[in-house]
Amino acid sequence: MRLKFLAAGLAAMLASQAEAQQPRVLRIAMTAADVPTTTGMPNNGFEGMRFLGYPVFEALTLWDLSSAERPATLRPGLAESWEQDPADPQNWIFRLRQGVTFHDGTPFNADAVIWNMDRFFRNDSPQFEAAGSAISRARVPILESYRKIDDRTIGMRTNRVASYFPYMVVYLLMTSPQSFEQAGRDWARVAALPPAGTGPFRLSRFVPRTSAELTRNDGYWDRARVPRLDRVVLLPMPEATTRLAALRSGQVDWIEVPPPDGIPSLRAAGFTITTGSYPHVWPWMLQTGGDSPLADVRVRQALNYCVDRSGLVAFLNGTAEPSVGWLKPSDPNFGSPQNRYTFDAARGRRLLAEAGYNAQRPLSFKVMISTSGSGQMLPLPMNEYMQQNLREACGVNVTFEVTEWNTLLGATRAAPGAPILAGSVALNPSSPSSDPSVAARYFLQAFVPPNGFNWPQFRDDQFEAAFSRLERATTPAEFNAAYAAAHERLVDNPPWLYIVHDLNPRAMSRRVRGFVSAQSWFIDLVTLDVQ
Repeated sequence: MRLKFLAAGLAAMLASQAEAQQPRVLRIAMTAADVPTTTGMPNNGFEGMRFLGYPVFEALTLWDLSSAERPATLRPGLAESWEQDPADPQNWIFRLRQGVTFHDGTPFNADAVIWNMDRFFRNDSPQFEAAGSAISRARVPILESYRKIDDRTIGMRTNRVASYFPYMVVYLLMTSPQSFEQAGRDWARVAALPPAGTGPFRLSRFVPRTSAELTRNDGYWDRARVPRLDRVVLLPMPEATTRLAALRSGQVDWIEVPPPDGIPSLRAAGFTITTGSYPHVWPWMLQTGGDSPLADVRVRQALNYCVDRSGLVAFLNGTAEPSVGWLKPSDPNFGSPQNRYTFDAARGRRLLAEAGYNAQRPLSFKVMISTSGSGQMLPLPMNEYMQQNLREACGVNVTFEVTEWNTLLGATRAAPGAPILAGSVALNPSSPSSDPSVAARYFLQAFVPPNGFNWPQFRDDQFEAAFSRLERATTPAEFNAAYAAAHERLVDNPPWLYIVHDLNPRAMSRRVRGFVSAQSWFIDLVTLDVQ
């Protein structure tokens, strides 16, 4: 009997050792139609940053994704600290972290920062990367200049006082200058070398349009944050039903945005469904200038009253919540706007009538939408719902220009009437609403394309004045009062049709452990494990 127990114990120990020796691999199905670019400034919007940005490449400032209880804030990244010059608040000083190396073994230092800044902001630099530059300049439109102060200190100057500037720096990712040299100064070859960042994962394999593979960086500079996983495999799957089938069949362990009608059966089968409030809004951007039928504020207000948001939330099986502004009503900076949008079709029709639209002369316009993409949820069925809702509730006729996600992103940087828009006077890209730096890019007049994402050409003097107070605020009370006043104008003079806030649904195998559903567009792969 004793020998029998010993044999059983030995077998269990060997089985445990064998399990421990198995590589821990997490397979994720993204909503992207293609693998995001791998040179160190990924495309495909924030989903690209989520999976092929921050896990591999890092910025001077980084997101703190450790909590699901509060919106994500910033933490020190490749800069240990930063400060705004009180004598000249357009100047910022960043003190760099020492002892950090890129994945190729070369040191991270002030020279590497300047090299990367030239890559984004100097068209005549040998390392200039046009695609990465377009993304970076749109996200950091207020950078005026930068300089090396010494080997561990960088100075940056903004073209306006901006209390939120570190929230823009978080999007400037650093890659190794040496990887560019090894690729013969060819960014297309850098993408396949692979490139070298400083992050907790390194890019180990890349098959265009098929997959990308990340491997744990055992030499990561933050020893407390060396990943538990051995590898992460990223697979583009733009069709929601394809992602669902891949999860059920065991092809992947995790899918972004499961189809809402599949969630009950996934739960019943033992899969983990995660949702959580985070700073996200799914809108239609409305062209507010020129000969657009949406130039009249009464029309834009009417559209916001004509939407049955609760019906759309039910259609999405509770994976979203109604949006009646850029911020959520629960946000302390939502303010007290005069308009509190509800589904009020009668009020919407009255406003349309005041603007000259009725059954004999209905409001008609085209919206550019995508088939999938970062934060886009389920854009085709959702937009079909919107089309039917607006027609039945308020007699509004909407047609669609359906395109690919990256084309839609390109359209947000186009001028009114540009050929890429194909006659569209509204766009449907989802948006982060994480901090005022994003609001600046989307709503200030200074950031109409190509300077930023103010595609609607929105101009509101009260908003501009309130935002200027926010930018110069020196106390939380001043900042919050100004932010609320600015947001009130975004509701009462809406440049967008506010539709829903996403609840960030994901479905994953029970084998996946350690996931934190941070209130952010981004996730922390470091804490994850597969059992």
